[in-house]
Amino acid sequence: MKNPIRYCVVLQLILTMTGCATQSSLDTVRNDVDMINTRLFSVEKDLGSTREEALKRLGSFEKGNEADVAAVRKLLADIQAKNYSTRTEMEAVNGKLDDLTLAVRKQTEEQRRYSDDADKRIIAMQDSIVKLQTANDELTKKVANLAQQQTVVTTPDSMYSKGMEAFKAGDMPGARNLFKKFIELSPHNELAGDVLYLIGESYYSEKNYDKAILTFQDVMKNYPHQEKVPAAMLKQSMAFKNVNGG
Repeated sequence: MKNPIRYCVVLQLILTMTGCATQSSLDTVRNDVDMINTRLFSVEKDLGSTREEALKRLGSFEKGNEADVAAVRKLLADIQAKNYSTRTEMEAVNGKLDDLTLAVRKQTEEQRRYSDDADKRIIAMQDSIVKLQTANDELTKKVANLAQQQTVVTTPDSMYSKGMEAFKAGDMPGARNLFKKFIELSPHNELAGDVLYLIGESYYSEKNYDKAILTFQDVMKNYPHQEKVPAAMLKQSMAFKNVNGG
């Protein structure tokens, strides 16, 4: 609704400026002003009533919401308490997590040390196994060689050859050992008389004249028809001569 005071002022200015207002027109304007004043009073009264009603409602609203405000405050307090409790629990959980992390780290370090120690022991065991395997291979090879040598030496011909090698090399004990085995394995071999004679020669070269005499005697006794008998007789007489100091 338009402002009535402003409307009247504007109207009076118009009338004054024009200078043509009549008594009836003035009465009309006065009637309009009275009406407007009446309306203003009514509006002001309505505004006062409305203000009082608004204040009453505002007070009522505040009173009616005191419980809600208290509830909200209580809710905020509960939330704060829960927040504090949650924070405390989180600190406890973090503490436990730190302890668990430390324990896991300690266990991991122990496992690493154990693993390193186990690796070292395994390497040492592997080295020992390799060394034992090498020693076993060498021993097996030696046994095989000895077995092969034994097989070769145990034949009469091989023993005769080995014995001659030892005899020519000056190894009289070794030569005698091979020659004696030759006679034990093959006493009727055509070389048996020669081998027995060489045994006597080995004693003679060592100046063991007594054994030399007895050995040459066995040549003449056991192999009387072999070619070494004359040589055995000669060597025996030389041995007797040495024994008698002559």
